[in-house]
Amino acid sequence: MPTLLPLLGMLQPRPDDAALAGLMAFGCVFWLILLLAAIAFPIFCFWRIFTKAGYNGAMALLWLIPAVGPIVVISILAFGTWPAGQR
Repeated sequence: MPTLLPLLGMLQPRPDDAALAGLMAFGCVFWLILLLAAIAFPIFCFWRIFTKAGYNGAMALLWLIPAVGPIVVISILAFGTWPAGQR
């Protein structure tokens, strides 16, 4: 009767696989942080612009609406009447 030890040895990860998995996990975390920063930075900038223009800063969250959000935010700032300019 053959033993199962050689078959169990094939199921264990090799050290290179563990290193590769760790590297891939680091890459995923890196890209996740980069993506969050790329989303947060424009929102922060537009929050400041909306506040200085006299609008509520939370209008910068419109940027999160896919496809049309950035167009709406830029259109409000470009074509709207700024409340701070009327004082």
